[in-house]
Amino acid sequence: MTRIIIYCTAIIMALPAACRSEGEMSMEKLRDLMVKNQIEARGVSDKGVLDAMRKVERHKFVPGSHISSAYEDHPLPIGHGQTISQPYIVALMTELCELSGTEKVLEIGTGSGYQAAVLSLLAGEVYSIEIVEPLGKNARQKLADLGYNNVQVRIGDGYLGWPDEAPFDVIILTASPPKIPQTLVDQLAEGGILVAPEGDFSQELVKITKQNGRITRRTITYVRFVPMIRGS
Repeated sequence: MTRIIIYCTAIIMALPAACRSEGEMSMEKLRDLMVKNQIEARGVSDKGVLDAMRKVERHKFVPGSHISSAYEDHPLPIGHGQTISQPYIVALMTELCELSGTEKVLEIGTGSGYQAAVLSLLAGEVYSIEIVEPLGKNARQKLADLGYNNVQVRIGDGYLGWPDEAPFDVIILTASPPKIPQTLVDQLAEGGILVAPEGDFSQELVKITKQNGRITRRTITYVRFVPMIRGS
């Protein structure tokens, strides 16, 4: 009788671990399909970006009620009127940053922390600002728990940037201001790149570069992001 009880207990204890293992494998397959069908198929080709999108577990950055949709081709709500961006847009914007592994990056709009996690695998340092305090605190803890140790999260007004750490090689916005704030352009390093949505109802994804003090601007595509919130 004792042996039977121990044997049954061992089986019961092993089941959750087995289920977790199968679940993680399933999520990995979904990430592979996401990269192949949603990202590579639309022209994103940078190997580093594709690898980062395969590695970062998007389902760990969405609310529990949306885990089953984590690898679908659309944004998802994360609370407080904010969203986690569509995977393709995250990959596209990351590719536009032209990261080589050593850059100092400023992100405006931490949100869930997903974009910061992707950036952290491709850059030297990531500084991220979130104006919605609960989101910023949750993202900071999530990134730390998952081992993204080169990301710093600050609660604050993204329109002000992070002057104490400027200049930045790359600045990326994950919410749309009516116009790109001059304060952020000023915090862009010589030779730097700024990638952002811009506009109110009609929005464009733009890429700005700074060379010899001269600003060059290129429109990439039309997009739809949540508005960039100003501090009070």
